[in-house]
Amino acid sequence: MASCAVLQLLVLVLPSIILALTNANLEGDALYALRRAVKDPGHVLLSWDPNLVDPCTWFHVTCDGDNRVTRLDLGNAKLSGSLVPDLGKLVRLQYLELYMNELVGPIPRELGNLKSLVSLDLYHNNLTGTIPASLSKLSNLKFLRLNGNRLTGRIPRELTKLESLKIIDVSNNDLCGTIPASGSFSKFTEESFVNNSRLEGPELLGFVRYGAAGSCK
Repeated sequence: MASCAVLQLLVLVLPSIILALTNANLEGDALYALRRAVKDPGHVLLSWDPNLVDPCTWFHVTCDGDNRVTRLDLGNAKLSGSLVPDLGKLVRLQYLELYMNELVGPIPRELGNLKSLVSLDLYHNNLTGTIPASLSKLSNLKFLRLNGNRLTGRIPRELTKLESLKIIDVSNNDLCGTIPASGSFSKFTEESFVNNSRLEGPELLGFVRYGAAGSCK
């Protein structure tokens, strides 16, 4: 009888244990991909050991009660290198804080898979390329700060669908085209967009219609 009870308990518990280990491995691999992609002169990622299965034991990583990664706090950490698409696998991530580093290259479109994300802070880096339209899938996003980079191209109009968005700052880049002014963007002042010499608008004031500025790259 006792062995039967133990067996039944294992049947009930084992799947959740396997799932937890699988998620830990998946998220640990995603974070370790970031570690491999950056230089870390301050050794802030020293605890990110791939031999430790659970990334919740790593410094600058916060997890929830299910041991799923919810915060990544690496602001002002002197990191250089590039962001990795693997970060899009952290589906419970709420805060991605990588501001004031020396990161280069594009913002991965896979960040649009972070359906729980509340805050995306990538300001004061050297990021290039365009703002991914995939960020419009982040329905819980409240804070989007990309200022102080070298981003180009248009501001994706799809971002106006982000109803939860409270703050956006894309100032001090090299964006072009016109400033969308519908949806959630109707409440943002021009301070959110200043110091983009090729950016025109906002369309709300009737100066130009969206996309009317011709070639924009």
